[in-house]
Amino acid sequence: MREFELLQVDAFASEPLAGNPCAVVLDADDLDEAVMLAVAREMNLSETAFVTRSSVADFGVRYFTPAEEIPLAGHPTIATARALVDTGRIAPGRPSVTLELRVGPIHVDLHWRGAHLHRATMSQKRPAFLRTHAPERVLPVFGLEAEDLIPGAPIQTVSTGTPQLMIPLRGLDPLRRAGVDHVAYAQLREDGDFFSPHLFCLDGFTDGGDTAARHFGTPPDLVEDPFTGSATGGMAAFLWHHRLITTPELMAEQGHWMGRPGRAMVEVVGPPDDMTTVRVGGASVTVLRGHLTI
Repeated sequence: MREFELLQVDAFASEPLAGNPCAVVLDADDLDEAVMLAVAREMNLSETAFVTRSSVADFGVRYFTPAEEIPLAGHPTIATARALVDTGRIAPGRPSVTLELRVGPIHVDLHWRGAHLHRATMSQKRPAFLRTHAPERVLPVFGLEAEDLIPGAPIQTVSTGTPQLMIPLRGLDPLRRAGVDHVAYAQLREDGDFFSPHLFCLDGFTDGGDTAARHFGTPPDLVEDPFTGSATGGMAAFLWHHRLITTPELMAEQGHWMGRPGRAMVEVVGPPDDMTTVRVGGASVTVLRGHLTI
């Protein structure tokens, strides 16, 4: 039997029991993929992060949902930065850290208030705009109709490291009504080019928000994700690319109807037709700390 240090961190949250929880397993070099996946199922969170050594970055990290490995994710990146700080692997005041993910190294800026980590901001990969999808094929899967879309906006797969299906809705009402026909969704995903769907609108859940979003999955993954950092980056790139926002900065909100409100500061870098990265940042809080015995 071996013990591994483990933390559970609420990412994109400034207080405990909000945002999106992520388990972070440290010094996980000796764990193989099958064990990592089994641990992710045991944690039963939207993602579990496994920190390893890296020859090309400060640390290596692998992210697993309960169903599979994912190449890039936002809230595990924010959670991993918090875990590295809280366990002393990152010293207070350090300005940044690089993490080697399956998509390659990414840069994470660290923002401090004295010795306290206030916020971490990840730079995602250059946005890639992939297939567009017919509304009549996609919308019935979520119980929606053509008039629920933002007029003139496409349904499109966008990737800033993980391809996500962007579904732009005209307001909070269709966002609230959305659900998932799991049988139909399984076929849509099998035929598609995306990892999971991100539904959003240009209204915040609160007065301080610029967007509100929901993100769906299917068992053994969670049916709904409290906050999805990678898809938030893709959403911002989508909105900027299609000229649906007039400024490249926004405050994204997600999880409020689940009782886990989360917020991210988002900045798209570059003009709408030639973006170089999307920066997604937020606060985090460690809520559990212990050891995983395997």
